[in-house]
Amino acid sequence: MTGAPADQARPFSEVIESIGERPGETLCLGEVVETFGQQAFGPVMFFFALVNMMPWPPGGTTLTGAPLLLLSVELAMGRDELWAPRWAERVSIKRPLFRKFNGRLKRGLKLTERLSRPRLPLFTGQVGRVLIGLACTFLSIVLVLPVWGANLLPAVAVGFFALGITQRDGLAVVVGWLLTGTTVAVLFLAWRVIVASVTHGFDWLARIA
Repeated sequence: MTGAPADQARPFSEVIESIGERPGETLCLGEVVETFGQQAFGPVMFFFALVNMMPWPPGGTTLTGAPLLLLSVELAMGRDELWAPRWAERVSIKRPLFRKFNGRLKRGLKLTERLSRPRLPLFTGQVGRVLIGLACTFLSIVLVLPVWGANLLPAVAVGFFALGITQRDGLAVVVGWLLTGTTVAVLFLAWRVIVASVTHGFDWLARIA
């Protein structure tokens, strides 16, 4: 924990890059929590949003979304101090894979940092944080479900929420809410398509029977 304050004084993108460059084959949640400190809800959630944006195979985000679900529930409960059980601290990914993915996003992350700033404090206050926690709980549940291709949109939404908490940027939170609404709409339309396809299939079978 001794390195946390120094890391927190650096830009988030630099800290993320330094985590990827450390020795060791795997990167676990415990190391991330230690790096950012026990009160770093925003940075740690942003980290896991990045992890969940990766092109995982079907069911891959079931494991990577579980710690994010835990953090979201804690945020929704109004906790100020981040806590993770030992099983969650051991959740890990391959460090070379994280370095590769972070390299693709580094330029966009640095640009986002330059554009974001404290504003619209209503969306990042105590009530706003609880509501963000509720939204991220829903988004994390979507990530945990083993649905192929359903990880990108909710992970990006969580990323904007986490950025808003970290930078106290209410505009980023508003974008997160818009993406959450888009996620709900996409899930609803996908469900309608599935139900219609199944119904049509049964009707077709009934006609040829």
